[in-house]
Amino acid sequence: MSEHTHDHGHDHEHPHPNQPDIDAEPMGYYQVMGSALGELLIEKAVITADELRSAIEDVDSRSPEGGATVVAKAWTDPDYKSRLLENGTAAVDELGIDMPATHLVVVENTEKVHNVIVCTLCSCYPRMLLGLPPDWYKANAYRSRVVREPRAVLKEFGTELADDVEIRVHDSTADMRYLVLPRRPEGTEGMTEQELVEVVNRDSMIGVTVPKAP
Repeated sequence: MSEHTHDHGHDHEHPHPNQPDIDAEPMGYYQVMGSALGELLIEKAVITADELRSAIEDVDSRSPEGGATVVAKAWTDPDYKSRLLENGTAAVDELGIDMPATHLVVVENTEKVHNVIVCTLCSCYPRMLLGLPPDWYKANAYRSRVVREPRAVLKEFGTELADDVEIRVHDSTADMRYLVLPRRPEGTEGMTEQELVEVVNRDSMIGVTVPKAP
């Protein structure tokens, strides 16, 4: 059994790791570069300050409901699920969710494999699907520990997996994002697609929890 594979998002209440919400440290390399790029694009008249602000506000307005809609669709439509796993970017675009300049990889949880996402360098995150990342996702404690001891971190979230379940940790990058397709919980067989949207929560799409039937 492999503990993890390091291959360089309706919030419901649940336990969180006992770690700082966010690190008290200066802006990271990618944050500085992003800010500098925005300033340069405005200076070169490629975009206006209003256009940049509008784009940021659009991202900030997103919520985990977008990702939950994708998951519920995959649970109820096998053909869509196949397309989602083959090309996540194109599949979410079918539902009106644009992932500009970003490659979306969707990883499926099964009886024997459980997936978790992280960004070890900064806080790359599928914001168009899940909204703003939680503070714990950006904290050094999560970013470093989930790679080294994923089973222990998951336990802190209340997620305990059998010893024969392989845990795969996927490291997001500047141009690649991951979304976990959680297993559909037992007891939801008669639920509609919209009802299933309410079952999916943000953390199960990051992979630190699993969805449960109501």
